Amino acid sequence: MPLHHLMIGTWTPPGAIFTVQFDSEKLTLKVVKRTEIPHDEPISWMTFDHTKKNIYGAAMKKWSSFAVKSPTEIIHEASHPIGGDPQASSPDTNTRAIFLLAAKKPPYAVYANPFYKHAGFGNVFSVSPTGTLATNIQNYPYQPNTGIHGMVFDPSETYLYSADLTANKLWTHRKLPSGEVALVGSVDAPRPGDHPRWVAMHPSGNYLYALMEAGNRLCEYVVDPATRLPVYTHHSFPLIPPGIPAHDPATAKGLYRADVVALTASGRYMFASARANRFDLQGYVAAFKLRECGSVERQICLNPTPTSGGHSNAVSPCDWSDEWVAITDDQEGWLEMYRWKDEFLHRVARVQIPEPGFGMNAIWYN
Repeated sequence: MPLHHLMIGTWTPPGAIFTVQFDSEKLTLKVVKRTEIPHDEPISWMTFDHTKKNIYGAAMKKWSSFAVKSPTEIIHEASHPIGGDPQASSPDTNTRAIFLLAAKKPPYAVYANPFYKHAGFGNVFSVSPTGTLATNIQNYPYQPNTGIHGMVFDPSETYLYSADLTANKLWTHRKLPSGEVALVGSVDAPRPGDHPRWVAMHPSGNYLYALMEAGNRLCEYVVDPATRLPVYTHHSFPLIPPGIPAHDPATAKGLYRADVVALTASGRYMFASARANRFDLQGYVAAFKLRECGSVERQICLNPTPTSGGHSNAVSPCDWSDEWVAITDDQEGWLEMYRWKDEFLHRVARVQIPEPGFGMNAIWYN
């Protein structure tokens, strides 16, 4: 079928989920539905459950849940406050729901991370028989200065890996039969200023890839088969061109910040992105070839994106083929579709949605 649908949320109110249709024969993108959701619960990161019948959202001070009946019928069913530190859910703090990960193997729990202040706990939610977010079954501690921005399971879904941006480390937890997690250990990032933001894992389970937001690089880790902790291989790859000014000379603040890393459906390739902190600069998207064992064979390209990417520039490879990669942008509100063919990346379609905060991550419905 040439028609595919993606859902995208927004960084700021009013809350809405946008359904966009991609025609892979005509190479067009068009908005087919704007679904209004609770006004103060815009979704900065969303994910499907294992059946794609539910969407879970990181929604400001809440974790939200939606039944997906069709690409254009999305129904809000539940919202739960951030758990853990009592101040995290307070309207007077800057703590924000930032990321969640849905289990693909039973028990089908949802693992959620707040960010900014009071973000030292991960939240685990059970789901109902139909997949609705049901009960906060665990608030597990990291450390007081933690700020987790991305997590990934190993292929067996036995171990959970978390990228702690503000504490500058990677955490490993073991998933228990109840769906709760238990701490295995943590490792510091290679450099004090790396700030791990995102993690991805090879289908073999042998290699973990950590995207460093401030370091603007991708670091390769091998997973120790005995401890299950990631071990840095001392192989890293740039996510902004080497030699370009990386800091503002007047303020010394970084001009770029890496964003998301994700593998293609086959596990043979990987994409990672970086954003710029000024609208007059461009972000970048990188592509990598992976060996069968999971180590990085080579970095193929590092291409500029049309805008800075704003808060986003999130790469979203489709989940049935290596051919299509969506990239969202909230500087100007674009969803762009790229084709990956013969190890070349080129844009084939784009659509602009002029809504406040539009363009966080895109998820592929079909």
